[in-house]
Amino acid sequence: MKPCKRREFIRKLKLLGFDGPFSGSKHQFMNINNCRLTIPSNDEFSGPQIKMMLREINLLLNNEITNSFWDKL
Repeated sequence: MKPCKRREFIRKLKLLGFDGPFSGSKHQFMNINNCRLTIPSNDEFSGPQIKMMLREINLLLNNEITNSFWDKL
């Protein structure tokens, strides 16, 4: 998985139906189905960091978002 800018990551989450980002205490977060996904504050996310967040997104959506689908968003 290739690195992704924070702005691009948030844009892709919005395409998946997430609302936000909203300000939290230390990090921003986005909501979907009354669940919260914390968004790290760094400007660019590494490949392993995106993989970790995709696993959490898959649990929140109760659906499998593949790497190829993510790249096409």
